[in-house]
Amino acid sequence: MNTFLIIDGLNLVRRIHAAQPNEDDISGLDVRVSSACKKLLQYHQPTHAAIVWDGDEISWRKTLFEDYKKGRKPMPQALSRYLPELKIKLTEIDINSLDADSEADDVIATLATKLAISGGQAIIVSTDKGFTQLNHPNIKRWDHFNQSYLTIEERESKLGVQHSQFIDYLALAGDSGNKIPGVPGIGPKSAIELLKIFRSLANIYSSIDKVGAKQAKKLESGKQMARLSYKLVQLQTDMPLKANLSQFRLPV
Repeated sequence: MNTFLIIDGLNLVRRIHAAQPNEDDISGLDVRVSSACKKLLQYHQPTHAAIVWDGDEISWRKTLFEDYKKGRKPMPQALSRYLPELKIKLTEIDINSLDADSEADDVIATLATKLAISGGQAIIVSTDKGFTQLNHPNIKRWDHFNQSYLTIEERESKLGVQHSQFIDYLALAGDSGNKIPGVPGIGPKSAIELLKIFRSLANIYSSIDKVGAKQAKKLESGKQMARLSYKLVQLQTDMPLKANLSQFRLPV
């Protein structure tokens, strides 16, 4: 079976760089990132590996909703300037890069899904909890910093909803980290209660007459935001890829 290690490039690099006391200090960063990648290769023993990087184009999510990820701390300038050199140095350890046009998340989701459907195994290296929506037995998520898998069961326990309801939950409650609005006035507790009763976002809106008057009013006025939020949080798994699996095969 092919095993594809897919590394979320900026997620890994920014977390490693954030451990530096001074954000302008990038000395030794290439060594630390290379060491992390070598450790990942040694532990998981994949047949293929890639580091996927975010691109500079405006994300379709940002086009759809201007405030998407608004207010996030920008990448330190020293790190931004050093990235091209870092990418070149990482090729020395046989891991090829893949540059997304904008956000890496959808490219990673597409790579993992395509491989899983074809009978291979994908291991996504990222602390981004959004990848837990990829519910396929051949897709795993690895947290390099805690040296552990991120499981769907842990995510279910944290959110208080079932896996099939992850996207519905965020469409209702929103996601402050990514500035996804959700339905104004419907917080996590209300979202959980509604999904326990109605099971899905679609059912909630088709049964709006059975919801309490106060909540029904919030849901009605926030219907467009719920639909928008649902689109924003959903990973795309059919992105066009300018690559094929053979490019990422590791030497035996």
